[in-house]
Parts: sequence; C-alpha cells; structure tokens
Amino acid sequence: MKTTLGVFFGGRSTEHEISVISANQAMAAIDTDKYNVVPIYIAKDGHWYTGEALTKVANYRNIKELLASCSEVYMRPVYGDYNLYPAKRSGLFDKGKPLATLDVVIPVLHGSNVEDGIFEGVLETIGIPYAGCNTLASANGMDKITMKMILAADGIPVVDYVWFTDKQWGRDRDALTGRIETELGYPVIVKPANLGSSIGIGSAHDREELVSRIDDASRYSSRIIVEKMVKNLQEINCAVLGDADEYQTSVLEEPIKSGDFLDYGQKYMGGSKTERGMQASKKRIPADLPDDETRRIQHLAGETFRVLGCHGVSRVDVMIDADTRDIYVNEINTIPGSLSFYLWEAAGIGFTELMDRLVRLALKRKRQQETKTTSFDSNIFAMGGGVKGAKGAKA
Repeated sequence: MKTTLGVFFGGRSTEHEISVISANQAMAAIDTDKYNVVPIYIAKDGHWYTGEALTKVANYRNIKELLASCSEVYMRPVYGDYNLYPAKRSGLFDKGKPLATLDVVIPVLHGSNVEDGIFEGVLETIGIPYAGCNTLASANGMDKITMKMILAADGIPVVDYVWFTDKQWGRDRDALTGRIETELGYPVIVKPANLGSSIGIGSAHDREELVSRIDDASRYSSRIIVEKMVKNLQEINCAVLGDADEYQTSVLEEPIKSGDFLDYGQKYMGGSKTERGMQASKKRIPADLPDDETRRIQHLAGETFRVLGCHGVSRVDVMIDADTRDIYVNEINTIPGSLSFYLWEAAGIGFTELMDRLVRLALKRKRQQETKTTSFDSNIFAMGGGVKGAKGAKA
C-alpha cells in the first residue's frame, strides 16, 4: 500500500510565491510508485485547498480560476485525526466524508506565519508525522535575533549586532542610532528579524540610510536587527540533512551577487520559463575554497543544525571576510528554497532520494516520540486529590 503524503505550501507569508515554486518542484520529484501525493495549498487569506490543478505553476497566473477548480479543505486539531475534510458540509455537525487520509506531511512553506513554528505547532497538535524542524527549532531558526543568541552562547561565530523592537525605534530612535554608530559603525545591514528571501533587508552607509532602512524593516516585523557589515564579503551556503543526532552536510555553493547582499530578485527572478527557485540563481557549485575552509564551513553548518535541534533538510548561510578569512554563520533556513535539492544532487543524492529520506526521517521521529511519556494514566481527581483547590494545598 502506498504512503499518502500531504505537501503543504503557500501560506500567509511574503514568501508565498517562492513556496509555490519549491513545492511544485518537490511534488514533481516524489516517487509516485511509492507515494500518493496530495497537494494542500494555503491561500494568502489562510484558507486551504486541494486539487490536481495545484501541481502546475502556470495555473497560479489566475488564482480565482485555479481555486474554483479545487476543493476547500481543513484538518481538525484533534490528536490522531489525519483526515483531510471538505470545508463544505451538509450540516453543523457533519464533518463530511474525508477527501484523503494523510500518513505524512511535507511542509514546503517559507517565511513568517508558516516556517516559524506556527504551522508546525498545528501538526504537532494533530500528532501526524511530518518532515522538517519542530516548533521550537523552527521558531528559533526563523528569528535572527534568537538564533544568533543561541549560536553565540555555544561558541559559533556570528557578526556583532544590535537589536530592538519597532516600538523602541519609534520611542528612542536617536538613542538607538547613537548606539548603532558607537557599537557597530558604518556600513551596516538592517533586517526584519523573522523574514527570509532578503525581504525588507537593506544596507546603510550613513545615518540617513540607516533611518530609512530601519523604517522599511519595521513594515515587515516588530523586531529589527542591525548587523555590522562584512565589507569584503564572500557568501557561502551549505545544506544539512538528517536530525540533530545524525546528519550529513552537502557540498558548498557560492551565490553570485551584484551588490552588498543577495537580494530577492537575484535569488528568485533569474532562470528560464522552466527553471525557477533558488536553483535558478547564479551560483558556483562547488564553491572554490581551500579544503580547510570547506571543512570548517561544513562543521559550522552541522553545528548550527545540531545546536538549534533541527530536523529534515536545512540550509546554513555563512559569510567569509575575504580580508581576514574569518568565517561567521549568517542564518539558517529551516525550509530552504527548492529544498536545496541542487546541493544534494551535487553530493550524489537525487531529488527523488531526498524526498524519500525526508519521509523516512518524519516516520523515524514519530517512532521516537512514541517512546516518551506525555501523560499519566492515574486520575488524581478520582483519588480525591485537588478537590479542595489551592486553599486545601499544604505548604
């Protein structure tokens, strides 16, 4: 019997379209002799849909027509119920006949509201096996401030930074500007704390640019991070596959940028009509680095994956100061664009095998979770415990 995979994508995210591209690439790579594939598209308004038409990127040119050809669906937040139900019901208490029963979920979701632990929390409430980072790792990996705090505490090098909230910026911008200039100096990179794909990111070389960049970043997030810019920067990416206890690292890639950093357009708007996503951006694979630097970067990528408690496939982006050859971890992408399949292909793991490994990792984690105690069979209320409430408790 085939295993049924629910591939979730889209979402209320600024990276919505990139998710659609990544998911369609992933679904096309799944071995249909082994798996039934059920696409579940989360529209920008948060509603869920399923249908065969969702597996063709060209159909997304007219969203209204696309969704009219699909069925709106939902899952109940009930542990053990893996069914996908139709949203249209005949009565208030009629759940409707399930359109599918999922065995494993593959989230191919990018950005805030979906990759940051929110969606993963829904899956954990249901208890369904799923690929990728859990709620905690997803949240920590998405938030650049929290991530850098955790990495620095474990001795993993990150660049100097200052962080604050949008409310602090509105209230104390002069003091924060002075602090940034004193502690970091110019130039700096300004980022929303919880977005990917270089959205809302900008460089600042003086006070006027700094204020403008922070104002722009505040449009996207309530938490802002300002980092010291590595002036002569060489960016290197490394993918990691497995879980925090057993993982492997990919070959390295060097994205080719034309400015201070690789922006959204350079990442995703290149390529041809048939090639989109991160694999379409300009890059050098494998990166042309000395063997010792290659090993160092792969080690730091693996340590980042381990320390954050990651699972599935992630991509760790590092920065090399070309003047000093110092290496810093920039960020982790817990669900990377195109699932970084092109890095695994270069390492001898095809896209179809990558998807198969993600399924096996999801099932392995579920088996391990079932060995842990999550509740007790005893009922303290039946034994008279807790009846008197707080007033009856003994010190």
